[in-house]
Amino acid sequence: MLCYIYDGSFDGLLTAIYDAYYRREVPKRILFFEDYEENFLDKKVNIHTDTEKARRVYESIKTKISKRALENIFYTYLSELEDAGVWIYQYLKLGWKMGGSIDDNIADERVLKIHKTRLSIDRERHLMLGLLRFRCLEGDIYYAPIEPKYNIVGLIAPHFVERLSDQSWIIHDVKRGVGAVYNGKDWIIRDVNIDNELKFNRNEVKYQELWKEYFKSIAIKNRINPKLQKRNMPMRYWRYLVEKN
Repeated sequence: MLCYIYDGSFDGLLTAIYDAYYRREVPKRILFFEDYEENFLDKKVNIHTDTEKARRVYESIKTKISKRALENIFYTYLSELEDAGVWIYQYLKLGWKMGGSIDDNIADERVLKIHKTRLSIDRERHLMLGLLRFRCLEGDIYYAPIEPKYNIVGLIAPHFVERLSDQSWIIHDVKRGVGAVYNGKDWIIRDVNIDNELKFNRNEVKYQELWKEYFKSIAIKNRINPKLQKRNMPMRYWRYLVEKN
């Protein structure tokens, strides 16, 4: 089985797609090297990221297929699903034949997989915008820990740049050890590892207690339905909710 192994970056994935397309090869798997498990049955091809190849694929998708297709594959890449690389390659090969009409062809399994994956990413992004909770730390830096299923921190950051443009903040994806860091002017994605205990602003604990009391006060005891609550808001999101602590 032919396996392409890349460095996990989006440029690395686009390089793998470039090489597969021009070599006329059909890899069964296109994987981030950390996800690959050695198998003597595999023919492994290590892909070395080439920014020029990646740029050419990027521009080709945008001009020969559509900007929407480019967004679709980027969202699918962020899913980090094991088969995402192959799904993207199959979708793009079809797109280079069909052009901009590819996304109308939803009966095709190659298109349907990409659309379903993007929809899942969009849903979690939308959900996280409502569930993210900032804490004010010493130095008036606002900090929000999250552990999303998908790698969406870069998708939610622009919303908070607009909503909290006059604050410095960090949205920390604890699961992946990365975060969106905003200094009041610009934001970047960078590695974030916090080893020491966080120190809250002197008023933060008081505000958290007030929020918890408000949460209790608006609840109607006779209508509390834990099963429905867990279905609408899975427990994996509860860990960082102030009102659930």
